[in-house]
Amino acid sequence: MTMRRTDLLDLHEADATQLALVGGKGAQLGALSRIDGIRVPDGFCVTTDAFRRVVARVPSFDDRVERLSRSDPDDREALRTLSADIRRAVEETAIPGDLATEITGALARLGEGTAVAVRSSATAEDLPTASFAGQQDTYLNVVGPAEVLRHVSRCWASLFTERAVAYRRRNGIDHRAVQMAVVVQRMVFPEAAGVLFTADPLTGNRRTATVDAGFGLGEALVSGLVNPDVFTVRDGAVIARAIAAKQRAVHALPGGGTQEVEVDPQRQERPALTDAQVLRLVELGRRIEAHFGRPQDIEWCLADDGFRIVQSRPITTVYPIPDAGDQERHIYVSVGHQQMMTDAMKPLGLSLWQRTALVPMHEAGGRLFVDVTPRLASPASRAALLDLVGRGDPLVRDALETVLDRDDPVPPLPDTGLAEPPAGGASGPPAAGASVPSAGADPAIVPELIERSRASVAALERDLRTRSGPALFDFLLEAFEEHKRVLGDPLSMRAITAGMEATWWLNDQLGEWLGEKNAADTLTLSAPGNITSEMGLDLLDVADVIRPHPEVVAFLKGVEKGTEDEGFLDELAKLPGGTEAREAIDAYLDRYGMRCVGEIDITRPRWRERPTTLVPLILDNVRNFGPGAAAHRFAQGRAKARQKEQDVLSRLRALPDGDRRAEAAKRMIDQVRAFAGYREYPKYGIVSRSFLYKQALLEEAGRLVQADVLSEREDIFYLTFPELHDVVRSQQADDRLIRRRKDAFRSYETLTPPRVLTSDGEALTGAYRREDVPAGALAGLAVSTGTVEGTARVVLDLADADLGADDILVTRFTDPSWSPLFVGVAGLVTEVGGLMTHGAVIAREYGLPAVVGVEGATRLIRDGQRIRVHGTDGYVELLP
Repeated sequence: MTMRRTDLLDLHEADATQLALVGGKGAQLGALSRIDGIRVPDGFCVTTDAFRRVVARVPSFDDRVERLSRSDPDDREALRTLSADIRRAVEETAIPGDLATEITGALARLGEGTAVAVRSSATAEDLPTASFAGQQDTYLNVVGPAEVLRHVSRCWASLFTERAVAYRRRNGIDHRAVQMAVVVQRMVFPEAAGVLFTADPLTGNRRTATVDAGFGLGEALVSGLVNPDVFTVRDGAVIARAIAAKQRAVHALPGGGTQEVEVDPQRQERPALTDAQVLRLVELGRRIEAHFGRPQDIEWCLADDGFRIVQSRPITTVYPIPDAGDQERHIYVSVGHQQMMTDAMKPLGLSLWQRTALVPMHEAGGRLFVDVTPRLASPASRAALLDLVGRGDPLVRDALETVLDRDDPVPPLPDTGLAEPPAGGASGPPAAGASVPSAGADPAIVPELIERSRASVAALERDLRTRSGPALFDFLLEAFEEHKRVLGDPLSMRAITAGMEATWWLNDQLGEWLGEKNAADTLTLSAPGNITSEMGLDLLDVADVIRPHPEVVAFLKGVEKGTEDEGFLDELAKLPGGTEAREAIDAYLDRYGMRCVGEIDITRPRWRERPTTLVPLILDNVRNFGPGAAAHRFAQGRAKARQKEQDVLSRLRALPDGDRRAEAAKRMIDQVRAFAGYREYPKYGIVSRSFLYKQALLEEAGRLVQADVLSEREDIFYLTFPELHDVVRSQQADDRLIRRRKDAFRSYETLTPPRVLTSDGEALTGAYRREDVPAGALAGLAVSTGTVEGTARVVLDLADADLGADDILVTRFTDPSWSPLFVGVAGLVTEVGGLMTHGAVIAREYGLPAVVGVEGATRLIRDGQRIRVHGTDGYVELLP
């Protein structure tokens, strides 16, 4: 049975279900025309069926598009030539006679001689994930059937403008998958026109709407010919207005086309809209926003004292808001900035984190946030929270204070005098002062806690072997409760807190007594039992095994270049020295194979799943270090810590009341060295558990693929845990849901998550308010003392790292998986991080000067540039 072809469709008949037929603009306009009170100019769509008929007549059309798809993305000249060739061929192809007759008849129904706008409407346009604004062409005030037909062809051809081709490539959209419809609408001759944003496009605040307005057609604003009047509206009132001198306008010509005209000098500084009209327009915008369920970028015209809506598309740049399920105000803090992983997570990863976290977590834009509103509701708990986050990441504190100082959105609760613990369960830092915090925990509990964690992971692995199908999911629900028990173990919390409190005390008191900045950084060098720093040192030992065998080294260089696949370990045994090399790598993977970049997302490929990730790091170690480097570095760090301890204690004893001060400091030094290493172990245990969950779920996914329920195993990553449970029970999956989730994930990857987000949609990153940073330097948070000068290496992917011994690693964030890289660099700069995040802890362990939280570091620092990292004072100098 052949499907009926539809070459034309009345605009009022179009809706979102016909996106493939009428394109994004056509679908949006059709939906707009059915919203009560919204006036959309009449018109019709020349559909994608008609487009396919025409391009089928273009000589070698498919071959031309195929060549464009295969062209080198960096060869702009080839892109320009190929796209121009396709445009010319489409424009020169005659429209079939029956189609031309249909279009002419539809024009006649709008009225003989009616001027129209001819507008491109691609199937990848005005989507929630990519707006494509301005990528294809629109023609205004087109008069007469022949001109309309000519401009329809020009719209089809504009699918291959150079800018549209580049935009699709940037957004990962296949040129061959996009079709073009054309919207033909009755022309509006407006007194004023412009754009309405139903949310502030800069801050994301959903309570604030902005209206840009100018005289005549909106083209004057879009082309930058004039500065618009700008009106800001909040809660039904115009709260700000900036009236521009509008010297030029664009008007329609009687015979077709448009022209620039000079505005009467007496009108130039007159507002294009009255306040009443602005409020009426925003009211219409709120109606449209409610219909589509997200903030909108709306093009409007004012004619005969009524507004016509000529386009509405989602604002794709504002950060999504967590769904709180109520109308109350909420303030959220980013989890990713605490966990040093701000990339978007897939739904299964988000879902498992939410089910195993100790506090409720809310999802937005593929990231997790904690609602801190209750903590901010009383003075005591607010002070404790601000103090804690300020110690960890001053930018989070600044962002919170910015919200609270400007407009306190939290209904105050009476102060009970008891500060609640901050989100996550850790206690707040002690106030600076001479009093010594209690030891809080016996160092002997650390081995006990580690053994408990190992036993729990081993039991989980044993139990998972015997479960499958629905029984697996029932068991996992129990395992998640054990997960939370391990994570929230009071004894473990006490050990972590003991190390943190001792660090804070030492930095505060030695700063006050001796003028020492961040003294604990040196005192914690080579602290025992740090699983994350051991991970870096153990990879040096792997390099020691490989270095004496040139054929193994040469083979691994081939793996690094991509000439060998993930099965390379099996090939190693065939080489001289290969058996020992394989055994060393396998032993390393047995201990650390559950780790990877972005490891808080269970869907990320682990080292055990993709061991080639480690090869460049191993080769760097072979090249940059000699035998025994791991033991030497550890011993060197321990010696520096001991020397620092002796220096600090002797200087303290020389002060008034020196013996008491030295005794207190000695207790805190012992405490920080006893517990600082354990700080990293709970994360290791949790990631070990998560990898076991993943392996079990992927085995289940394999069975679903065999049963033709899923197309591929990784489809489960786009389902939440309960949804996957339902699929296993029912043996049915919603392919459309999985496709929508994949599209949404791609759009989330383009977003930058804020440190703080409000329920009004305001996204804040915070700022440093410091006067001690030299002009031109980049401010950050000092997390590991020392100053180092070197060559900046901007690395966004661990697999691309190629570092020398005096290089300074500059990246967005570093979770524990980056630690093996730390052994071979001279310093560290990151965009995200805090005093107690993993990257900071390991930088101190290795004695690397480090500054974190440097906003825009990977953009402002060029790869290969000389920089100086001031790890003690918290800033980065860019050198000539």
